[in-house]
Amino acid sequence: MDKAAVREILDKVRAEGREALTAPEGKLVCDAYGIPTPREGLATTADEAAALAEEIGGPVACKIVSPEILHKTEAGGVVVGVQGAQAVREAFGKIVENAKAYHGSPTITGVQVQEMLGGGQEVIVGATTDPTFGKVVAFGLGGVLVEVLKDVTFRLAPVDAAEARSMLDGIEAAEVLHGVRGGPGVDLDALAAVLQKVSTLVTDFPEIREFDLNPVFATADGASAADVRILVETEEVTEPVRPSREEILRVMDRLMNPRSVAVIGASDTEGKIGNSVMKNLINGGYAGAIHPINPKAREILGRTAYPSIGEVPGPVDVAVFAVPAKFVPAALVECGEKGVPAAVLIPSGFAETGNQELQDEIVEIGHRYGIRMLGPNIYGYYYTPKNLCATFCTPYDVRGGVALTSQSGGIGMAILGFSRTTKMGVSAIVGLGNKSDVDEDDLLTFFEQDDNTECVAMHLEDLKDGRAFVTAARRITKKKPVVVLKAGRTAMGARAAGSHTGALAGNDKVYDDILRQSGVVRAPGLNEMLEYARSLPLMPTPQGENVVIITGAGGSGVLLSDACVDNGLSLMDIPPDLDEAFRRFIPPFGAAGNPIDITGGEPPSTYEATIRLGLEDPRISALVLGYWHTIVTPPMVFAELTVRVVEEFRAKGIDKPVVASLAGDTEVEKASEYLFDHRVIAYPYTTERPVAVLGAKYQWARAAGLL
Repeated sequence: MDKAAVREILDKVRAEGREALTAPEGKLVCDAYGIPTPREGLATTADEAAALAEEIGGPVACKIVSPEILHKTEAGGVVVGVQGAQAVREAFGKIVENAKAYHGSPTITGVQVQEMLGGGQEVIVGATTDPTFGKVVAFGLGGVLVEVLKDVTFRLAPVDAAEARSMLDGIEAAEVLHGVRGGPGVDLDALAAVLQKVSTLVTDFPEIREFDLNPVFATADGASAADVRILVETEEVTEPVRPSREEILRVMDRLMNPRSVAVIGASDTEGKIGNSVMKNLINGGYAGAIHPINPKAREILGRTAYPSIGEVPGPVDVAVFAVPAKFVPAALVECGEKGVPAAVLIPSGFAETGNQELQDEIVEIGHRYGIRMLGPNIYGYYYTPKNLCATFCTPYDVRGGVALTSQSGGIGMAILGFSRTTKMGVSAIVGLGNKSDVDEDDLLTFFEQDDNTECVAMHLEDLKDGRAFVTAARRITKKKPVVVLKAGRTAMGARAAGSHTGALAGNDKVYDDILRQSGVVRAPGLNEMLEYARSLPLMPTPQGENVVIITGAGGSGVLLSDACVDNGLSLMDIPPDLDEAFRRFIPPFGAAGNPIDITGGEPPSTYEATIRLGLEDPRISALVLGYWHTIVTPPMVFAELTVRVVEEFRAKGIDKPVVASLAGDTEVEKASEYLFDHRVIAYPYTTERPVAVLGAKYQWARAAGLL
């Protein structure tokens, strides 16, 4: 890689105030990084064009070279398949004439005469500067198809060899690259190498705003880019300032494990937010010091009140704001002068209502005094290991290993209600709101090292700093599952997200691919996010890919099979000896194979024997059970025998994922609860949900490298 050559070209282009490189300049950049392009040259006269074409040999493509004309085809500035000296001269004249008619008086550097490429598969390799994630590399079908099919996949740049190869398999039409209908496949290694080089280039030179190689002709012998388009930033490019992991942990520990909390706007009046926050802190059992701040009161709820936070004796770790938005800046300055490290801003009335100026003001104050701010526009936060309920909502006291965050107050209430109904053990519930400062990557950094947290679930509408999120997510997902519900998947959803939080949702395909790249599990909806969060910590990590379905109903078996395919699970090909072993326990009119259909009229002993066999055979990695309600094997009988067998094997050190779908009358609801209480993930009336949960566990385990 000749970085000096690229630096010279980019500096020249930017010094001239240009946003785009010419095609010859683009070729020089490609040459410097070993990105294959066809033979070519620049002609300033028709005779020079003819001489170049003769030197190159064979048919050529002629293309206008002008800094004012980026889309050459639209301007009539491209003629392909030109053969012979006279035809090249005529093409030169036609291209120049079209360019002048298109633009008026463009600066014409000349005409690019280029070796014609053909055959193979047209693909696009590119990179762009995403507002959330920064430099992102893209791959997909090329030519005009990229506009029509939009079959493109993205990764955060730079990509390594494995990530580059994963991109080739990440498009819907990946099969065409391997060869179809007897046709040859393309050189995947050469194509992946182009992706790597492009991603390295845009990482080395952040001023490159867009980089398009379209089309790239991929053949069995290699890959070469027929057209290069490079756009650059004309202004100075700066990276966001990111605190170190150690600095994040220092403040986040004081936020989540405070020794003292001050409530600014504390009140004795029922119904006021300041009153609710005080009650929740006291009644929730928080053992640290609680300081009400109110200039008009001497005592609130039995605690000494202070006119300002500056008059509180001793240090304060967290200040919870329960005052109108207009009073926040002055109170925040007082917190800064007191040395308070963390502020929880409950009030609304900032960017979410269009008042960006007020939000910018508090951000500046926070930076000036080194205060980390949660919010504004939030319900507060819970951290159950400390009995800390700094919210105006109801307290929550079921301790467990799930940390939940939401950017929306309404979604936060749904999280609270679900947790209460399902008795889900929670380590934290945190509102993020406008994310003026503290955001998801700060929380992931804390939860990664928090022994009280086993799984994290996050509702988000945008990411303030996508790269910081990916860095934090890649670390934590090696140890703990992270489930993300990204709102704004559709154009209308993105518009609603922007109006709600003052943040525009990015291209959802970029989010989808990069969230997967970072190792998180993306949930399709709110209920799925919560169910994944509830279930994943209860389920053991699978040791292999072989999933087996045991069902009492053929119809359930078909639906469960479909669900397995939809969720990326591999149904095991049952070997002959295992097939024979299962057949010993099922009636002649049942069906072995996979699904294993034991039929509905079988007694409990058949369920028990087949489940036992599924657990004891080391080739089977996970079981999906399809129960059908019958008088012969009632729901609670099925649930109890399943738990007994599963726990027997757990005692022997064999703990496989087991999920169950229960079909029947209302008795299956109680049976499902019993199974769930004993770490067998079970749902009534659905074949999709238990398999989706299992699929989420597998997705995390694969990303974490645990399979």
